[in-house]
Amino acid sequence: MTAQDAGQARLSPRQILTAMSGLVIAMLLAQLDNMIVAPALPTIVGELGGMEHLAWVTTGYVLASTVATPIWGKLGDIFGHRRTFMASIVVFLAGSALCGMSQDMAQLIGFRAFQGLGAGGLMVGIMAAIGLMVPPRERGKYQGVMMAVMPLAMIGGPLLGGFITDNASWRWAFYVNLPLGVLSLVVCWFTLKLPRQERTAKVRIDWWGSAVLTAWITALVLMLSWGGSQYEWNSPEIIGLGAVAAVGLVLFLFIERRAAEPVIPLRLFSSLNFTLANALGFIVGFAMFGGITFLPQFQQYVQGQSATSSGLLLMPMMIAAMAVSLSGGLVVSRTGHYKPLPVIGSALMATGLFLFSTMGLDTPAWQSGVYMAILGAGMGCMMQTTNLIAQNSVHIRDIGAATGTSTFARNMGGSLGISVLGSIYAGRLADSMGAGGLHQSGQITPAALQSLPQAVQDLFKTAVTNGIQSVFFLAALVAAAGFILALFIRHVPLRGHAPSPAEAAEQAAEELAV
Repeated sequence: MTAQDAGQARLSPRQILTAMSGLVIAMLLAQLDNMIVAPALPTIVGELGGMEHLAWVTTGYVLASTVATPIWGKLGDIFGHRRTFMASIVVFLAGSALCGMSQDMAQLIGFRAFQGLGAGGLMVGIMAAIGLMVPPRERGKYQGVMMAVMPLAMIGGPLLGGFITDNASWRWAFYVNLPLGVLSLVVCWFTLKLPRQERTAKVRIDWWGSAVLTAWITALVLMLSWGGSQYEWNSPEIIGLGAVAAVGLVLFLFIERRAAEPVIPLRLFSSLNFTLANALGFIVGFAMFGGITFLPQFQQYVQGQSATSSGLLLMPMMIAAMAVSLSGGLVVSRTGHYKPLPVIGSALMATGLFLFSTMGLDTPAWQSGVYMAILGAGMGCMMQTTNLIAQNSVHIRDIGAATGTSTFARNMGGSLGISVLGSIYAGRLADSMGAGGLHQSGQITPAALQSLPQAVQDLFKTAVTNGIQSVFFLAALVAAAGFILALFIRHVPLRGHAPSPAEAAEQAAEELAV
């Protein structure tokens, strides 16, 4: 047994699976929320008003979740991951209840941000708990199960959200979290047993680092969200936000180098594998979440699918992601080798995204379905592997910070991907429509498009296609950069309860070399 395994829990497979039942429910909470809320947004705006602030219902949640992720991870290292994980569930449920009771758009945005603070602790808490219960050699198959919940939520979420909105009230899109969350709390209370990490020094929370982290990330996301839409890129507002983001990042690095308990320990990046894993996580978030966001646009406007049908048409991608995630986890657990997964996964992602950039007005649904399966297979290779590599690269006492940083990198990639690709899509759409003499394209819904003259429909469909092609081509380039990075990952044997003498010697040499 290595020193890094000293804090690992010793649980039987049955105990692990029992404890994971509560974690699976919490994972479902984390992944399902945005999927359920999205179909309800038009109805929410119709009742509460505030169309100009609609984007902030999602942006506030994602932003709060992103900045809270590494903080929750570090708090888990300090106070214990079981305690902080359950606290994050309570915060998430309180935010969900408040969102359901919102009386205007300002309240909803504020409560969504509060809900996002709790959501930031769900993902990092789940992965940290698995990291403490299961050694890396066996972790792949368990994380594969957890990651399979993501595509399940992405398939079922929009369908459930549409059903709730049509047959009950949009408020139940938030209230539905309450029974699931309470069940997760009860199960985790009785089954989740994690070892506490011993702390000899006085506990110190990095308040300054947390505050500066929140400030510069908020400024960066606002700059990318508002630039080119609400404000010109050379406007004082955008330049000011860029300056705040740049200065804030430098100040954050300065604080973290001197903090006793940094929220993101910079020493973790002394491991090349840890750095590469986080860079890959960022790229996966950028290419995957940024790109997938725009698929329904093409399906509904160009291919003429309904909102419900467009959700069902994503199934080839989600099924492929689920199957590869589960099988890849089993392969890693049995062989101990993980490097092929990010290499193959990034290549498949780049290929799938590039194929999406070639879609045209006459691309049939079956053909785009094949492209989705290719992209989904790449996602399945990448979703769990980057986190596994990051956790395997650090000491067990830093597993919360490592997991939080890994999740933070992926969320940052997703947030920036949506912002950057969204700006490109809107710009190309406006340019194409303006060249054809048609403006205010943002007011055209898929249903309203069918009632317009055929010439206008053709122009709009061409504009959407041009925007989609640009978005996916850039996402493919980003994924291709991930393929290059994946080639530099070094294979470090996964830690386990009983490594072979050869593995133990190889791991010791690797650890001395870091």
